[in-house]
Amino acid sequence: MSTCISCKETNVDYQSCKKIRDKNLKSSYSLFTTKCFKILSLFTSEEVTGQNQVKASVQRRIRQSIAEQYPGLEPVLEDLLPKKSPLIVVKCPNHLNLVVVNNVPLFFNVRDGPYMPTLRLLHQYPNIMKKFQVDRGAIRFVLSGANIMCPGLTSPGGAMDEEVEAETPVAIMAEGKQHALAIGFTKMSAKDIRSTNKGIGVDNMHYLNDGLWKMEHMG
Repeated sequence: MSTCISCKETNVDYQSCKKIRDKNLKSSYSLFTTKCFKILSLFTSEEVTGQNQVKASVQRRIRQSIAEQYPGLEPVLEDLLPKKSPLIVVKCPNHLNLVVVNNVPLFFNVRDGPYMPTLRLLHQYPNIMKKFQVDRGAIRFVLSGANIMCPGLTSPGGAMDEEVEAETPVAIMAEGKQHALAIGFTKMSAKDIRSTNKGIGVDNMHYLNDGLWKMEHMG
């Protein structure tokens, strides 16, 4: 008998269970991405509605989820999320959660959705996420908090990892720039973005110089 290592459901492996959970989460998660972005763009300590040091079992579950989502962090995961250091989950409006260690925000998620690294963390470990690249013309819009439109990804200056599915966290790169300028959450797959080529392709969750970027330390 197998057990899903994430939700502890029996008789199903993690990947099979993940598909079921992702399908159930998809509609509810989508409702909160825009609200999450609005909070992060103007984020200050006043947005915090509560925080608590999680118990060991919850800390293990968070670590396991992050390890599964970002296997490239495995060599440094113990340094980022030390088992013996308190792990704080900071609660914000609209079901936004921040994962904080030693007063430094490292990851965020909405409800039980996937964890996304802060841009500061992504800049330290730039290859842990799938990457989408916008063309030069889209840069100023992304840095003002706008969502990423399909044409900005399909133009000659844009690029996508073609294997990315809908509802996936991605690093938003820019033509001619070295570092990610935003963290995105895909509204459709890369293939659908290319074939549709109109409308919003990726929700802009967190971008350079937004509130979360400026909140380098909590407290």
